[in-house]
Amino acid sequence: MRTIQTTDIIDAVAKMCASANTELPADVRNRLEKAMEEETSASAKEVLRQLLENADLAFETKLPLCQDCGLAVYFVEVGDEVRIEGGNLREAIDEGTRKGYADGYLRKSACDPLTRANTGDGTPAVIHFDFVPGDKLKISYMAKGGGAENMSRVTMLAPAQGWEGIKKFVVERVAEAGPNPCPPTVIGVGIGGTFEHAAKIAKRGLLRKLDDTHPDPAIAAKEKELEDALNALGIGPMGLGGKTTVLGVKITMEPCHLASLPLAVNVQCHSQRHEEVIL
Repeated sequence: MRTIQTTDIIDAVAKMCASANTELPADVRNRLEKAMEEETSASAKEVLRQLLENADLAFETKLPLCQDCGLAVYFVEVGDEVRIEGGNLREAIDEGTRKGYADGYLRKSACDPLTRANTGDGTPAVIHFDFVPGDKLKISYMAKGGGAENMSRVTMLAPAQGWEGIKKFVVERVAEAGPNPCPPTVIGVGIGGTFEHAAKIAKRGLLRKLDDTHPDPAIAAKEKELEDALNALGIGPMGLGGKTTVLGVKITMEPCHLASLPLAVNVQCHSQRHEEVIL
């Protein structure tokens, strides 16, 4: 059994919150640079140039990539040989979130759903736990902004609708979203499970690298098919037209009830702010 102190968890989470909000991931930068080379639209090229310039300024000044620093979302894998000492794991993650958002001068966006009163410290975070073999604790953080999250949807298709029904829903969702989620976006697609599980696995898919390839060739081909269809919409960077409406599509598929076909589309903005730490 391996012991991990809550103080170490708090510090690691705080650092992730600050760096993920100020440092554009390398895979995202590479994809934006590639898109700028491939674009033929002058306005699209200019938007992409400004996004890259914004990333440079954020890195240099340690100011956020975007004023919307999101709601803090975590996917946590707890090894079955790990013991947390010094407090509760959930409370430690929330405390790390408070510290990271305060020390990093990040906007706190958590509020009461009805009164809209701000909680004042960026918490409570949304935390998904999973238990895995081993003596490690893996914490993946995602800053989920309102503009992109508001464009996300869950639906229950009839099984007979199959892949064509899935493709139709995803394409229509991105088309209806238009410029609202600050494209070019990254699209997480969750297929299967149950109503709520489809949404969870769609969001978890956004943690993948943009330059990775799904290990299942059939699903990898479907990701490419969706990416091509979405970019053919011509929405383009910030909705001003162009070849680059999405930077990537990430599908996660799990078994579902034989009478159901749950489908979730989770939209993430061009900054794709996420980071992970293993303790």
